[in-house]
Amino acid sequence: MRIAIIGYGGVGRAFVRLIIDKKDELYKEGINPIVKYVLGSKGGVYDKEGIDIEKFIDFPSNKSICEYPEIGSKSITFDTVLKNKDVDIVIEMTPTNLETGEPGLNYIRRSLENGIHVITSNKAPILLAYKKLYQIALENKVQLGIGCTTGGALPSINGGIIDLAGANINSIEGILNGTTNYILEEMDRSKIEYPEALKKAQKLGIAETNPTLDVEGWDTATKLLILTNVLMNENKTIEDIDVKGITSIKLSDIEELSKKDKKYKLIGRTTILAGKIKMTVGPEIVGSDNLLYNVNGKDKVVKYTSDTLGDLTIIGGASGVIPAAASILRDLINIHRGYKYIRGIRDE
Repeated sequence: MRIAIIGYGGVGRAFVRLIIDKKDELYKEGINPIVKYVLGSKGGVYDKEGIDIEKFIDFPSNKSICEYPEIGSKSITFDTVLKNKDVDIVIEMTPTNLETGEPGLNYIRRSLENGIHVITSNKAPILLAYKKLYQIALENKVQLGIGCTTGGALPSINGGIIDLAGANINSIEGILNGTTNYILEEMDRSKIEYPEALKKAQKLGIAETNPTLDVEGWDTATKLLILTNVLMNENKTIEDIDVKGITSIKLSDIEELSKKDKKYKLIGRTTILAGKIKMTVGPEIVGSDNLLYNVNGKDKVVKYTSDTLGDLTIIGGASGVIPAAASILRDLINIHRGYKYIRGIRDE
Protein backbone atom coordinates (compact mmCIF):
# COMPACT_ATOMS: atom_id res chain seq x y z
CA MET A 1 0.00 0.00 0.00
CA ARG A 2 1.63 3.22 -1.21
CA ILE A 3 1.00 6.12 1.16
CA ALA A 4 1.27 9.91 1.17
CA ILE A 5 1.14 11.57 4.58
CA ILE A 6 0.00 15.19 4.61
CA GLY A 7 0.61 16.91 7.93
CA TYR A 8 3.44 15.81 10.18
CA GLY A 9 2.53 17.10 13.62
CA GLY A 10 2.04 15.00 16.73
CA VAL A 11 -0.51 12.63 15.19
CA GLY A 12 1.47 12.30 11.95
CA ARG A 13 4.64 11.41 13.79
CA ALA A 14 2.72 8.97 16.00
CA PHE A 15 1.23 7.33 12.90
CA VAL A 16 4.68 6.76 11.38
CA ARG A 17 5.90 5.32 14.67
CA LEU A 18 2.84 3.07 14.80
CA ILE A 19 3.34 1.54 11.36
CA ILE A 20 6.94 0.81 12.36
CA ASP A 21 5.91 -0.82 15.65
CA LYS A 22 2.98 -2.69 14.06
CA LYS A 23 4.97 -4.02 11.12
CA ASP A 24 4.39 -7.68 11.99
CA GLU A 25 0.65 -7.21 12.54
CA LEU A 26 0.32 -5.35 9.25
CA TYR A 27 2.23 -8.10 7.46
CA LYS A 28 -0.29 -10.64 8.76
CA GLU A 29 -3.05 -8.47 7.26
CA GLY A 30 -1.24 -8.55 3.93
CA ILE A 31 -0.34 -4.86 4.19
CA ASN A 32 3.09 -3.56 3.26
CA PRO A 33 2.92 0.19 4.02
CA ILE A 34 5.27 2.07 1.70
CA VAL A 35 5.39 5.73 2.75
CA LYS A 36 6.45 7.63 -0.36
CA TYR A 37 5.63 11.17 0.78
CA VAL A 38 5.55 13.10 4.02
CA LEU A 39 4.39 16.67 3.46
CA GLY A 40 4.50 19.64 5.80
CA SER A 41 3.53 23.26 5.38
CA LYS A 42 6.90 24.29 3.89
CA GLY A 43 7.78 21.31 1.73
CA GLY A 44 8.20 17.61 2.09
CA VAL A 45 10.08 14.37 1.72
CA TYR A 46 9.74 12.01 -1.24
CA ASP A 47 11.33 8.74 -2.23
CA LYS A 48 9.91 6.86 -5.20
CA GLU A 49 11.05 3.57 -3.66
CA GLY A 50 9.64 4.44 -0.25
CA ILE A 51 11.07 6.52 2.60
CA ASP A 52 13.14 4.62 5.15
CA ILE A 53 10.74 5.55 7.95
CA GLU A 54 12.83 3.87 10.66
CA LYS A 55 15.50 6.49 9.99
CA PHE A 56 13.08 9.29 9.18
CA ILE A 57 11.25 8.97 12.52
CA ASP A 58 14.41 10.11 14.33
CA PHE A 59 14.64 13.38 12.39
CA PRO A 60 14.37 16.21 14.97
CA SER A 61 10.84 17.55 15.36
CA ASN A 62 12.14 21.12 15.72
CA LYS A 63 13.41 21.08 12.13
CA SER A 64 11.42 21.42 8.92
CA ILE A 65 11.11 18.07 7.17
CA CYS A 66 12.12 19.73 3.89
CA GLU A 67 15.63 19.87 5.42
CA TYR A 68 15.75 16.06 5.61
CA PRO A 69 19.00 14.95 3.92
CA GLU A 70 18.94 14.08 0.20
CA ILE A 71 15.18 13.53 -0.24
CA GLY A 72 13.72 16.56 1.55
CA SER A 73 12.86 19.69 -0.44
CA LYS A 74 10.68 22.79 -0.41
CA SER A 75 9.62 21.90 -3.95
CA ILE A 76 7.89 18.68 -2.87
CA THR A 77 4.21 19.55 -2.50
CA PHE A 78 0.77 18.00 -2.83
CA ASP A 79 0.90 18.77 -6.56
CA THR A 80 3.93 16.47 -6.74
CA VAL A 81 1.78 13.63 -5.37
CA LEU A 82 -0.92 14.16 -7.99
CA LYS A 83 1.56 14.60 -10.82
CA ASN A 84 3.47 11.40 -10.04
CA LYS A 85 0.32 9.27 -9.60
CA ASP A 86 2.17 6.77 -7.40
CA VAL A 87 0.13 6.43 -4.21
CA ASP A 88 -2.94 4.42 -3.27
CA ILE A 89 -3.96 6.33 -0.17
CA VAL A 90 -3.57 9.83 1.28
CA ILE A 91 -3.47 10.24 5.07
CA GLU A 92 -4.59 13.84 5.69
CA MET A 93 -3.73 15.26 9.13
CA THR A 94 -3.44 19.01 8.65
CA PRO A 95 -4.66 21.47 11.33
CA THR A 96 -8.42 21.98 11.66
CA ASN A 97 -9.87 25.22 10.27
CA LEU A 98 -13.55 25.27 11.20
CA GLU A 99 -14.24 28.37 9.09
CA THR A 100 -13.02 27.18 5.67
CA GLY A 101 -11.83 23.60 6.11
CA GLU A 102 -8.63 24.50 4.30
CA PRO A 103 -6.09 23.39 3.38
CA GLY A 104 -7.35 19.92 4.28
CA LEU A 105 -10.57 20.20 2.27
CA ASN A 106 -8.63 20.88 -0.91
CA TYR A 107 -6.26 17.96 -0.31
CA ILE A 108 -9.12 15.55 0.38
CA ARG A 109 -11.25 16.68 -2.56
CA ARG A 110 -8.43 16.53 -5.11
CA SER A 111 -7.19 13.16 -3.85
CA LEU A 112 -10.66 11.64 -4.22
CA GLU A 113 -11.07 13.20 -7.68
CA ASN A 114 -7.82 11.52 -8.69
CA GLY A 115 -8.98 8.08 -7.56
CA ILE A 116 -6.99 7.99 -4.32
CA HIS A 117 -8.43 6.67 -1.06
CA VAL A 118 -8.34 9.19 1.82
CA ILE A 119 -8.22 8.84 5.58
CA THR A 120 -8.42 12.03 7.64
CA SER A 121 -8.18 13.14 11.25
CA ASN A 122 -9.41 16.61 10.26
CA LYS A 123 -12.93 17.45 11.50
CA ALA A 124 -13.41 20.63 9.48
CA PRO A 125 -13.68 19.23 5.91
CA ILE A 126 -16.12 16.57 7.15
CA LEU A 127 -18.10 19.15 9.10
CA LEU A 128 -18.35 21.55 6.18
CA ALA A 129 -18.50 19.37 3.08
CA TYR A 130 -19.13 15.70 3.89
CA LYS A 131 -21.93 15.15 1.39
CA LYS A 132 -19.92 16.70 -1.42
CA LEU A 133 -16.84 14.63 -0.53
CA TYR A 134 -18.99 11.49 -0.22
CA GLN A 135 -20.33 12.01 -3.75
CA ILE A 136 -16.85 12.59 -5.17
CA ALA A 137 -15.59 9.41 -3.51
CA LEU A 138 -18.61 7.49 -4.80
CA GLU A 139 -18.11 8.71 -8.36
CA ASN A 140 -14.42 7.79 -8.30
CA LYS A 141 -14.90 4.41 -6.56
CA VAL A 142 -12.64 5.22 -3.60
CA GLN A 143 -13.07 5.25 0.15
CA LEU A 144 -13.06 8.08 2.69
CA GLY A 145 -12.15 7.07 6.24
CA ILE A 146 -13.23 9.55 8.93
CA GLY A 147 -13.09 7.42 12.08
CA CYS A 148 -10.66 9.77 13.83
CA THR A 149 -12.93 12.82 13.52
CA THR A 150 -15.55 11.87 16.14
CA GLY A 151 -13.70 10.60 19.17
CA GLY A 152 -10.36 9.23 17.99
CA ALA A 153 -10.04 5.74 19.42
CA LEU A 154 -13.79 5.52 20.13
CA PRO A 155 -15.27 3.78 17.04
CA SER A 156 -18.33 6.03 17.08
CA ILE A 157 -18.68 6.85 13.39
CA ASN A 158 -17.59 3.42 12.18
CA GLY A 159 -19.98 1.72 14.58
CA GLY A 160 -22.82 3.75 13.18
CA ILE A 161 -21.89 3.19 9.53
CA ILE A 162 -21.09 -0.51 9.74
CA ASP A 163 -22.91 -1.99 12.74
CA LEU A 164 -26.18 -0.08 12.31
CA ALA A 165 -26.35 -0.66 8.57
CA GLY A 166 -29.97 -0.94 7.44
CA ALA A 167 -31.42 0.69 10.55
CA ASN A 168 -32.73 4.22 10.96
CA ILE A 169 -31.02 6.04 13.81
CA ASN A 170 -33.61 7.93 15.85
CA SER A 171 -31.31 9.48 18.44
CA ILE A 172 -27.64 10.02 19.24
CA GLU A 173 -26.38 10.92 22.69
CA GLY A 174 -23.04 10.76 24.36
CA ILE A 175 -20.05 12.11 26.19
CA LEU A 176 -17.83 13.00 23.25
CA ASN A 177 -15.11 15.05 24.93
CA GLY A 178 -12.72 13.38 27.36
CA THR A 179 -11.24 16.66 28.61
CA THR A 180 -14.47 17.99 30.10
CA ASN A 181 -15.32 14.58 31.50
CA TYR A 182 -11.97 14.50 33.29
CA ILE A 183 -12.36 18.04 34.66
CA LEU A 184 -15.82 17.36 36.10
CA GLU A 185 -14.65 14.15 37.72
CA GLU A 186 -11.53 15.83 39.13
CA MET A 187 -13.63 18.59 40.69
CA ASP A 188 -15.66 15.91 42.46
CA ARG A 189 -12.78 13.65 43.45
CA SER A 190 -10.31 16.32 44.64
CA LYS A 191 -12.93 18.80 45.90
CA ILE A 192 -11.55 21.67 43.83
CA GLU A 193 -13.13 24.43 41.78
CA TYR A 194 -13.21 24.45 37.98
CA PRO A 195 -10.11 26.69 37.44
CA GLU A 196 -7.94 24.37 39.56
CA ALA A 197 -9.24 21.24 37.82
CA LEU A 198 -8.55 22.85 34.45
CA LYS A 199 -4.97 23.69 35.44
CA LYS A 200 -4.43 20.10 36.54
CA ALA A 201 -5.77 18.83 33.21
CA GLN A 202 -3.48 21.21 31.35
CA LYS A 203 -0.46 20.13 33.40
CA LEU A 204 -1.20 16.50 32.54
CA GLY A 205 -1.60 17.36 28.85
CA ILE A 206 -5.29 16.42 28.87
CA ALA A 207 -6.45 19.99 28.19
CA GLU A 208 -5.00 22.41 25.63
CA THR A 209 -3.32 25.69 26.64
CA ASN A 210 -6.41 27.34 25.13
CA PRO A 211 -9.19 24.96 26.22
CA THR A 212 -12.11 26.98 24.85
CA LEU A 213 -13.26 24.48 22.21
CA ASP A 214 -13.41 21.72 24.82
CA VAL A 215 -14.80 23.44 27.90
CA GLU A 216 -17.30 25.66 26.09
CA GLY A 217 -18.79 22.61 24.37
CA TRP A 218 -17.74 23.31 20.78
CA ASP A 219 -15.63 20.17 20.35
CA THR A 220 -18.61 18.09 21.46
CA ALA A 221 -20.88 20.07 19.13
CA THR A 222 -18.55 19.50 16.18
CA LYS A 223 -18.45 15.74 16.76
CA LEU A 224 -22.20 15.56 17.30
CA LEU A 225 -22.78 17.47 14.07
CA ILE A 226 -20.59 15.08 12.07
CA LEU A 227 -22.34 12.04 13.57
CA THR A 228 -25.76 13.52 12.87
CA ASN A 229 -25.07 14.54 9.29
CA VAL A 230 -23.26 11.34 8.37
CA LEU A 231 -25.44 8.78 10.13
CA MET A 232 -28.85 10.47 9.95
CA ASN A 233 -28.34 11.88 6.45
CA GLU A 234 -28.84 15.46 7.58
CA ASN A 235 -27.27 18.69 6.42
CA LYS A 236 -27.20 20.66 9.67
CA THR A 237 -24.73 23.37 10.65
CA ILE A 238 -23.17 24.37 13.93
CA GLU A 239 -25.77 27.13 14.23
CA ASP A 240 -28.45 24.44 14.57
CA ILE A 241 -27.04 23.29 17.91
CA ASP A 242 -27.85 24.83 21.30
CA VAL A 243 -24.40 24.80 22.96
CA LYS A 244 -23.40 25.36 26.58
CA GLY A 245 -20.14 24.47 28.31
CA ILE A 246 -19.03 23.55 31.84
CA THR A 247 -17.21 26.74 32.93
CA SER A 248 -20.02 27.99 35.18
CA ILE A 249 -20.27 24.77 37.22
CA LYS A 250 -19.11 25.22 40.82
CA LEU A 251 -17.79 22.72 43.31
CA SER A 252 -20.81 23.37 45.54
CA ASP A 253 -23.08 22.30 42.65
CA ILE A 254 -21.17 19.05 42.25
CA GLU A 255 -21.11 18.34 45.98
CA GLU A 256 -24.86 18.87 46.25
CA LEU A 257 -25.46 16.39 43.43
CA SER A 258 -23.04 13.89 44.96
CA LYS A 259 -25.22 13.69 48.07
CA LYS A 260 -28.04 12.50 45.82
CA ASP A 261 -25.79 10.01 43.98
CA LYS A 262 -25.85 12.17 40.85
CA LYS A 263 -23.27 13.84 38.60
CA TYR A 264 -22.86 16.46 35.90
CA LYS A 265 -21.86 15.19 32.47
CA LEU A 266 -21.36 17.26 29.32
CA ILE A 267 -23.69 15.53 26.88
CA GLY A 268 -24.25 15.99 23.18
CA ARG A 269 -27.69 14.90 22.04
CA THR A 270 -29.58 14.65 18.75
CA THR A 271 -33.21 13.62 18.87
CA ILE A 272 -36.20 13.61 16.55
CA LEU A 273 -39.16 15.48 18.05
CA ALA A 274 -42.39 15.77 16.07
CA GLY A 275 -40.49 14.88 12.93
CA LYS A 276 -37.84 17.57 13.48
CA ILE A 277 -34.20 17.23 14.49
CA LYS A 278 -33.20 18.84 17.79
CA MET A 279 -29.52 19.11 18.73
CA THR A 280 -28.13 20.18 22.11
CA VAL A 281 -24.82 20.22 23.93
CA GLY A 282 -24.62 21.04 27.62
CA PRO A 283 -24.09 19.79 31.16
CA GLU A 284 -26.83 17.42 32.27
CA ILE A 285 -27.54 15.80 35.61
CA VAL A 286 -27.41 11.99 35.49
CA GLY A 287 -28.15 9.53 38.26
CA SER A 288 -26.43 6.25 39.10
CA ASP A 289 -29.12 4.40 37.14
CA ASN A 290 -27.93 6.09 33.95
CA LEU A 291 -25.26 4.32 31.89
CA LEU A 292 -23.42 7.62 31.38
CA TYR A 293 -22.94 8.01 35.15
CA ASN A 294 -20.06 5.51 35.18
CA VAL A 295 -18.22 6.87 32.15
CA ASN A 296 -15.30 8.47 33.98
CA GLY A 297 -11.98 10.21 33.39
CA LYS A 298 -10.99 10.65 29.76
CA ASP A 299 -13.39 7.93 28.60
CA LYS A 300 -16.10 8.77 26.09
CA VAL A 301 -19.40 7.16 25.12
CA VAL A 302 -21.90 7.30 22.30
CA LYS A 303 -25.35 5.71 22.38
CA TYR A 304 -27.49 5.18 19.30
CA THR A 305 -31.19 4.35 19.35
CA SER A 306 -32.49 2.78 16.15
CA ASP A 307 -35.77 1.53 14.77
CA THR A 308 -34.80 -2.10 14.13
CA LEU A 309 -31.53 -2.86 15.92
CA GLY A 310 -32.44 -1.26 19.24
CA ASP A 311 -29.79 0.55 21.27
CA LEU A 312 -26.08 0.40 20.54
CA THR A 313 -23.69 1.89 23.12
CA ILE A 314 -19.94 2.24 22.62
CA ILE A 315 -17.84 3.18 25.66
CA GLY A 316 -14.15 3.86 26.23
CA GLY A 317 -11.51 4.93 23.78
CA ALA A 318 -8.14 6.27 24.87
CA SER A 319 -7.21 9.92 24.31
CA GLY A 320 -4.00 11.39 22.93
CA VAL A 321 -1.90 11.37 19.78
CA ILE A 322 -1.18 7.63 19.82
CA PRO A 323 -4.86 6.59 20.02
CA ALA A 324 -5.64 9.16 17.31
CA ALA A 325 -2.93 7.67 15.11
CA ALA A 326 -4.27 4.20 15.93
CA SER A 327 -7.70 5.21 14.67
CA ILE A 328 -6.09 6.30 11.38
CA LEU A 329 -4.38 2.91 11.18
CA ARG A 330 -7.71 1.20 11.94
CA ASP A 331 -9.33 2.89 8.94
CA LEU A 332 -6.37 1.94 6.75
CA ILE A 333 -6.67 -1.72 7.72
CA ASN A 334 -10.43 -1.72 7.23
CA ILE A 335 -10.15 -0.17 3.77
CA HIS A 336 -7.59 -2.84 2.89
CA ARG A 337 -10.04 -5.48 4.14
CA GLY A 338 -12.69 -4.12 1.80
CA TYR A 339 -15.00 -2.33 4.23
CA LYS A 340 -17.18 0.22 2.45
CA TYR A 341 -17.45 3.50 4.33
CA ILE A 342 -18.74 4.97 1.08
CA ARG A 343 -21.83 2.89 0.48
CA GLY A 344 -23.10 2.41 -3.06
CA ILE A 345 -19.76 1.49 -4.60
CA ARG A 346 -20.08 -1.66 -6.67
CA ASP A 347 -17.24 -3.94 -7.64
CA GLU A 348 -16.83 -4.21 -11.38
